[in-house]
Amino acid sequence: MLTLTPTASTVIENLVSREADPQTAGLRIDSGGPQSTEFAVAVAPEPQPGDQVVEAGAARVFLESNASVALDEKVLDAQVSEEGAVRFAIGDQAPAA
Repeated sequence: MLTLTPTASTVIENLVSREADPQTAGLRIDSGGPQSTEFAVAVAPEPQPGDQVVEAGAARVFLESNASVALDEKVLDAQVSEEGAVRFAIGDQAPAA
């Protein structure tokens, strides 16, 4: 299952609270299809039917079914530039010790 870094959790919480009800909304990741290597990311008011919901603190991420498969065992991180632009990055989870 996708995990979130503390930075990604904070960024997602802030993005969602600016655009939607943080109690039900989250960041939705859509793969665009089973063969796609790019992801669309947007704040969504609630998960769509079939979405996997990942929660880390108050941050919620909704993964479309193909994105859920593609991002299994991955880590979502985020960076915010000095200008306030958000950039998400996906990496591999560290192996369990």
